Amino acid sequence: MSERQAMRLGVRPFAAVDEQAVIDVIVPIQSAEFGIAITADDQPDLRKIPDFYQSGKGGFWVATAGDNIVGTLGLKDIGNGNAALRKMFVAADYRGREHGAALRLLEALFAHASAAGIRAVYLGTTEKFLAAHRLYEKNGFVEISRDDLPAAFPLMAIDSKFYVRRIAG
Repeated sequence: MSERQAMRLGVRPFAAVDEQAVIDVIVPIQSAEFGIAITADDQPDLRKIPDFYQSGKGGFWVATAGDNIVGTLGLKDIGNGNAALRKMFVAADYRGREHGAALRLLEALFAHASAAGIRAVYLGTTEKFLAAHRLYEKNGFVEISRDDLPAAFPLMAIDSKFYVRRIAG
């Protein structure tokens, strides 16, 4: 990717017109790249992003390169000043520090969470997402046990590793 292309990398809130492009980023990463047996139909939240994520104190962002969506990140309001980070995916060609897509998505989420009064962001992930673990840990997430999750946390069957990041108010 050229420097000019990198400068065009942006992050913005999800719009309804983005639905299929979001699915087209997420599902191939889950199924083809990581071998998780999951489809878009197994994830009804992907077809209800405004209701599922962009309600309460939640949000959903997309990373864009020109007109293409190359990354996604959801924040689900789970009450009591807590939220769940979900659906963080970046297309392979846009991963890494030189592109900054994942970091820019996280920065948008943290800014939103702080402004919305969210005190803690929790996430669950699979053992397979090693690069994601490093990204989370470099950005203030601390590993916790499943028992330390809030009762309202939306557990996924494949989640086996959990994190929390406290948000300064």
